[in-house]
Amino acid sequence: MKKATLVAIKDALTGYGYMDSEVLSELNREITRGEDAKAENAKAYESIHELVVSNLGETPCTCSELHDAIAAELPAGMTRAKVQYALNNLWQDEIVKIPGKPNTYRRA
Repeated sequence: MKKATLVAIKDALTGYGYMDSEVLSELNREITRGEDAKAENAKAYESIHELVVSNLGETPCTCSELHDAIAAELPAGMTRAKVQYALNNLWQDEIVKIPGKPNTYRRA
């Protein structure tokens, strides 16, 4: 079920005075499921922001080259794929993506 549907069900139940704490807590658990993992991921990406951006220069490099250069300083579990996700999706105002095979990146 979608999160919006679960919220609507919870709101309807509480609006009609339904106060079964077990049912409402189960709805809350489903509504907030994954929020902790999402917050941890955001924190992990924020922790590598300065490292990634500071290692990019005016000369474009591939994600693999960048990852190899900073691998020793990355936190455990921060893979090349996660660095690439960050390059493509998180800091677009600070990083320029140059499409190609493979894509290259430089500081904006």
